[in-house]
This record gives sequence, C-alpha cells and structure tokens, in this order.
Amino acid sequence: MYISQQIAADAVNQVLSGRNLTLALPAALTLFPDATPQQRGAAADLSYGTLRFYGEANAYLTCLLEKPLSDDRIYTLLLVAIYQLLHDKADAFTVVNQAVHAVSQLRKPAPKHWAKGLVNAILRNFLRKKDELAARLAKTEVAVYSYPQWWINKLRTQYPDHWQAMLLAGNQHPPMTLRVNTGKIGIEEYLQLLERQDIEASHIGGQAVVLARPSGVDKIPGFSDGIVSVQDYGAQLAASLLDITPGLRVLDACCAPGGKTGHILELADVHLTAMDSDAGRLQRVQENLGRLKLNADLLAADASSADWYDGKPFDRILADVPCTASGIVRRHVDIKWLRREADVASFAAQQAKILPNLWQLLAKGGKLLYVTCSVFNEENQKQVDNFLLQHPDAKQLPLPVDSFANLSQLNGQLIPSTAHDGFFYALLQKN
Repeated sequence: MYISQQIAADAVNQVLSGRNLTLALPAALTLFPDATPQQRGAAADLSYGTLRFYGEANAYLTCLLEKPLSDDRIYTLLLVAIYQLLHDKADAFTVVNQAVHAVSQLRKPAPKHWAKGLVNAILRNFLRKKDELAARLAKTEVAVYSYPQWWINKLRTQYPDHWQAMLLAGNQHPPMTLRVNTGKIGIEEYLQLLERQDIEASHIGGQAVVLARPSGVDKIPGFSDGIVSVQDYGAQLAASLLDITPGLRVLDACCAPGGKTGHILELADVHLTAMDSDAGRLQRVQENLGRLKLNADLLAADASSADWYDGKPFDRILADVPCTASGIVRRHVDIKWLRREADVASFAAQQAKILPNLWQLLAKGGKLLYVTCSVFNEENQKQVDNFLLQHPDAKQLPLPVDSFANLSQLNGQLIPSTAHDGFFYALLQKN
C-alpha cells in the first residue's frame, strides 16, 4: 500500500500546484510502471479521497506541525495518511508504518534522514490528539466542510436554506447513473437484463437508472452496443428540455464530451451540428457517437464567435457553456482547490459573450436552452436576467414541472443531492 500512498501524494502535490487531477494522476502513475492494478486503483481512491477532504486533513496537519515543511512531497504524503486515518477503513498502525516506509522510498532528491522519524511522530501524535484536535477545529468551517472559505460564504449567502446540505452532498461519492436508450430497449426490460447479470439497480426517473454499486463500463450490459450511456441524472434533463422534434435544425454548442449530443439524437431524428472550441475534445464526441451508432456534423469553432456560421438559423440551440463546474465537485474533487473566487466573474464574462452570440443564430420562434454545471448565481439566473434586459426579443419560458418530479431544484437550479449533481437550466424563446 505504501506505493499507493506515494502515487496519491504525488498526484495531490501536482493538484495543489495547479494541475488538473485528470492529468496529475496519470502522470503520477507513470512514475511507478510496475504498480499492480490493485495498487493503481488504491492510489486513485486515495487521491480522490485526500482532495475531497483536503480542507479537513490540511487543518489537522497544520495544527500538528511546529513549522512549515520544506519538502512538499512529505507534506502531501502526510495529508494522504491523515485522510486515511480519518476516513479509510485501513488499520491505523498499518497506515502509519506504510507512510514511514513510503517517505524512505521517495526518489530524487532523497529525503533527509530525519524524515522517517518526523512522519512517524506526526502521525502518532495525530492519533493521540485526534479528539482534542477535532474539538479545536469544530468551529473552523474549512475543516468542517472541506471547501475554501469563499466558496462556503458564497453558498451561505445565495442558498441560506440549503448551503450546508449542498456542501455535504459535494463530499459524497457520486452515484453511477446510466441513460437508457429507450428507442432500443424499455426501462423495465433493461432492469431485468441487469438483474440477470446480478447487477442491482433502480429506475429514478426519465431514462435514468442508477446502479447500487459502480462498475466498469466493460461490465455494463449493452454499453458497448450503445443501449446505455453513463450520464448523471441531472445532466439527462438537457435533451428533453430542449423540446426537439424530428427534422429540426439543432446546434449543440460547447458539446464535448458528447453526452448531451448523443441523448438529443436518441430522442429525435434531427439535423444536429455539434460544436466545440477544442478539436481534440471533438474526437471524444465522435467516439461516443460511434458507440451509439449516431451521426452529427462535428465542428471545431468558438461559440463566442460567428465566423463559422453559414447563415442558416437553428431551430434549437443547446448552450452548455463553460463554467466553474461548482455543481459537480463530487466527481471532480480538485475543482474546489483549483478554483479561485475571481474565476466566477471570469467565467461569467465568458458566458456573457457566448449567449448573445448564439442568440443571433437562433430562428424566430426558436428555443435556446442555457445550461451550466454550476451552483453560483452569477453564472446562472443572474446571467440570464442580464441577458433578458439587453434582448427584448427574448423570453424565459417556464420549465415543465414533470421534468423535475424526482429532482431537488429551485427555479431551474438543481441542488446537488444523492441522486444528481448541480445543474442550472433556463429555456429562452425568440419572439
């Protein structure tokens, strides 16, 4: 297990230095080419867990250190071990011994001779003082909730009745939710197929089926055949809210990785253009469409520009705009520590360019669905309200109540819960 601790510590160190975990973890794994699949899996779990509860682990470690550590690798190794001692089921004695061994195996530059003794002393001191430290940190919100203080303050202001539940939901392990292509198989029929494979699952609404236990996609019946896709329940609302019918001309702006793209085509035979500013990410969209045996016109272009536009208006536009991703932190645990408060305004400014640009591409009477995976109001209803003030030809339509029957939401804002992540939806129609 000490190898898993080393890998996780390296990945966490990279994230705290500003690198995305989806890049940091593979980079850390390359340093240990002989790691077993079990060690690699454990390293991923430790990386996600440590970052999920970094605020808590860091608060404990700060209390335990007499002075800052000069070696970041030792610091993050201690963070991983403290996370384990707080949340992992592993034996405490084993965790401490593995951490001591792990620090002795650190590569260039080799740690000083005192490192083993320091790690051992700090972790054993933590075990002795755990209850005392917990009482001391009980009033420190960053330690209690494991979010930056500015994030906590913003949610408390914007969601006075929900902020604590939202923070706690963001620290849960996300469910694995499937989207069933009901054009190929019925919900009940698919549930029976899962049951025959001894996979426990339940239907939670729409085309969404949630697995009792996560599974590799290679073990999910029908995945390779395009019968089902992996997609959060909240994200599955987009295609149905867009109000599509066969034959319409549809634009999926900012489409990567293509989950909503595929869902649109599953629901109706439309003329779909799927656009993204990153040509590399469009390859992922193409792979998803290939698995689903569906087709769309893929276009590498900027949603805030009309240089690519051919002059033919779209009947429907899905504007799934770039955002802070503050509603999906349980899946992307690094976001909490990579984002800065100033990023909210930066994303809002980008959205304020994209929305008006896409609006001019919409046919009269057409509908545009504005979507974010954020819970911050500046990116959501406030953004829409500002847009409406500047565009008298735009009207915000009420969202169908039935679409939100089993979801926790406030006026189009999905509140993160055990069943779904946090998304915002606003449906606009051109007069």
